[in-house]
Amino acid sequence: MQYRKLGNSSLEISAIGLGCMTMIGIYGKADDAESEATIKHAVDRGVNFLDTSDAYGNGKNEELVGRAIKGCRDKVVLCTKFGNLRNSPSGKTVDGRPEYAAEACELSLKRLGIDVIDLYLLHRVDPDVPIEETVGGMKTLIDAGKVRYIGLSEAGTETMRRGHSVHPLSAVESEYSLMYRDAEKEWLPTCDELGMTYIGYSPLGRSLLTGAVQTLDDLPEGDRRRAHPRFHEANLSKNVAMVRALQDVGDKHDCSPSRVALAWVLAQRHNIVPIPGAKQRKHLDDNIAAADLTLDDDDLKCLGDIFKPGATAGTRYPEKQMGTVGI
Repeated sequence: MQYRKLGNSSLEISAIGLGCMTMIGIYGKADDAESEATIKHAVDRGVNFLDTSDAYGNGKNEELVGRAIKGCRDKVVLCTKFGNLRNSPSGKTVDGRPEYAAEACELSLKRLGIDVIDLYLLHRVDPDVPIEETVGGMKTLIDAGKVRYIGLSEAGTETMRRGHSVHPLSAVESEYSLMYRDAEKEWLPTCDELGMTYIGYSPLGRSLLTGAVQTLDDLPEGDRRRAHPRFHEANLSKNVAMVRALQDVGDKHDCSPSRVALAWVLAQRHNIVPIPGAKQRKHLDDNIAAADLTLDDDDLKCLGDIFKPGATAGTRYPEKQMGTVGI
């Protein structure tokens, strides 16, 4: 496994991390035993960067990750998040108050069974709380020895700069793949400017770039992806047609389209770390093999020309959720 420096920190993290969200059954049936085995296998293969959140299954994903890393905590750089509320009695969907950050941190530490969180992110920016106050509260957690480094998720670039002025931010997390290249316009240049790592989630387009989804029938009933515009009937056929180019490049290198898609992300910048989700060991092995795949200039040009920024049909979230990103 190759490693990349986590921005504004002393840590080295695997060039390909493991996103743990899908392990809670959000995409198809959950299998806790296989998910825990997948996490352990990831660590054995040199994947030291694990990404979770207190919002995933209302804390159940953190509990699962906590069980899986017992006995190998020292080999893991653990990232979790707070502030993205589920089923809140108040009706709020985000909470960036400093006092809430402290409360959420304590609960995450308990669920994960650890003493300190390596990277703590604000999952969604709270428009009612100045980011300076939220980051100030997160800095207090660093001072208390409960968090090592901090960052933001789905924050706008001005918000990144304002937060960074209070305390150095190590990372920003948002979606990035051949399908959604919005980050190239402002997010990635801002990460370069501030010395931050860009954590790219859904680098396989929520499975579209694997070639496994050809029609809506390929997604189980109740699968949350069915609500995402990229999978709507009017958009899906257009998106699937573009994926054929990935399959052609994969055939050239005798590998899966997933591996090509991840290798493309890795080739864009050295401060990008993709975190594909995997809840089975066989998928994990295919994903991390992308670190050893070098795409040539012809491959990169072919893919870049087909998957131009804005070419994907459908926004990356439903309309209501799109209102919570880039704040």
